[in-house]
Amino acid sequence: MHSLFQFLAYAIIAYMLFSSLSYLGFFMLAFRKVKREDQLDRRESTEDFLRNQNTYPVSILVPAYNEEVGVVSTVRSLLALEYPEKEIIVIDDGSKDETSNRMIAEFGMKEIQFAVRTHIETAPIVAIYQSTIFPYIRLIKKANGGKADALNAGVNLASYPYFCAIDGDSILENDGLLKTMKPIIESDGQIIVTGGSVRIANGSTISRSKVEVIDLPRSPIVLMQIVEYFRAFLIGRIALSHMNILLIVSGAFGVFNKERVIQAGGYNKNTVGEDMELVVRLHRLLREEKSRQRIEYIPDPVCWTEAPESLDVLRSQRIRWQRGLFETLWSHRKMMLNPRYGSVGLLSMPYFLLVELLGAVFEFVGYFIIFGGFFFSLVDTETAAILFLVTIFYGSLISALAVLLEELTLHKYPKASHLARLYFWALTEAFWYRPLMVVWRVQGIFAAFRKKAHWGDMKRKGISS
Repeated sequence: MHSLFQFLAYAIIAYMLFSSLSYLGFFMLAFRKVKREDQLDRRESTEDFLRNQNTYPVSILVPAYNEEVGVVSTVRSLLALEYPEKEIIVIDDGSKDETSNRMIAEFGMKEIQFAVRTHIETAPIVAIYQSTIFPYIRLIKKANGGKADALNAGVNLASYPYFCAIDGDSILENDGLLKTMKPIIESDGQIIVTGGSVRIANGSTISRSKVEVIDLPRSPIVLMQIVEYFRAFLIGRIALSHMNILLIVSGAFGVFNKERVIQAGGYNKNTVGEDMELVVRLHRLLREEKSRQRIEYIPDPVCWTEAPESLDVLRSQRIRWQRGLFETLWSHRKMMLNPRYGSVGLLSMPYFLLVELLGAVFEFVGYFIIFGGFFFSLVDTETAAILFLVTIFYGSLISALAVLLEELTLHKYPKASHLARLYFWALTEAFWYRPLMVVWRVQGIFAAFRKKAHWGDMKRKGISS
C-alpha cells in the first residue's frame, strides 16, 4: 500500500510540474503578444473605425433572468458605446421579478408587432417591445427556457450580421465593442468570433453605467476571483487564441458571426456551458469545412461584471462551470486526439481534459496524499513535502505571474497598493482558496452525471448607481 501511494505521489508531482510548465509556456506566449500590441496606439487605431462606412453593424443581445437590479444600468452602458450602428435587444427569459417593467418604464417602451424569422426553435415569445426614446432598443418577453434559449431568441430577432452577447449584469467600456469588432473588420470576416476580457466590478465606483474609480473589494473571496480571472484571461486565453485553439469565449462578453452561429444550430439548450459548447461546435464546423476562419481573444476590450460574494453562490457557479466543461468535452469527444480537427483535436481538447477538467481530481488526490504523508505515513515525509511545495508553485506562483502580466499590459488597477494586495492574496491561494475550488470542481464532475441541471441563483446588489 505504501508503494502504491508513493507511486501516486510521484505521478501527481510529475503531473503538476507538467501543468506548471504548460502555464509558464502560455505566460511567455501571452507576454510576447500583449507587449507587441501594447506598443501600438490603441486609441488611434480604433478612431478610424468610428468613421469607417465598412464597419459592420452589430446586434447586442442581453439575456436577462431576474436582473431587475442591473439590466437598466447594462443597457445605459450600451447606449454610451462608441460604435457607428448598433441595436440592443434585451431578452427577458420568463423573469419572476420586475426586469421587463424596469425596461419598459426606463426607456418608454411600447408593444409592437414584429415578424420574427425562426432560424432556431425557442420557447414561446410572449411579446416584443420597442423604445419610443431609442428606437433601436427592443425587449423580448418570452417563456423561460434558459440562457441558451434566450440567446437563440435574440439571434432570431437580430437584424445585423454580427451579434454581441453580454450578460444582463455587466457593463462594457465605451470603446469595448469597437475594439472587439476591429479584428473582425480588418480580417474581412475571416475572424468569426472574438471575446474580450471580463473584469470584476465589486469594489469599484460605477456611476451612470460607467466605471468612474477602479478599486478593489475588501472581501478575500472576491479578491481571489480577480486573480483567478487574470490567470484565465491574460495567460490561458491569449496563448490559446494565438494558436487558434481557443475553446472558450466568455458568456459574459463575446461577438459572433450570426450566419455561422445559425449554421451551427445556435446555442445548445441541453448544457449549462452553452458558451464553450458553441465555440467548440464552431471549431468543429470550421475544421470539417477545412475553413481558414478563426476565433480570437482580444485582451484589451473590458467588460465589468458582478462576482459572487458568498461561498454558497461561488460554489454553485464553479460546480456549474465544471459541469459545463465536462458536458462539452463529452459531447464533442470524437474530436479528441482526432487529426481531422487539427490542433484543436490534438492539443486543445486534450489540454482541457487533462488540465482543466481532470486537474481537480489529481489535485484532490494530491491533498489527500500530503495530509496522509504528514500525519499517517502513507508516503515518505520527504515526498509529501515535495508534493506540498509543487502544489504551492502550481497554484500561488502561477497566479502571481498573472498579476504581473496585468500590470505589464492593461494597467487597469492604478495604485501600487492594489497590486501589492493582489500579489499577497495570489501567494496565499494554495493554502485556502484553491483547495475549495478543487473540491467544488470535483463535485461539478459528479454533477454532470445527474440529469437535471440547475443554474443557481445569485443575489445581485447592482454595480451601478
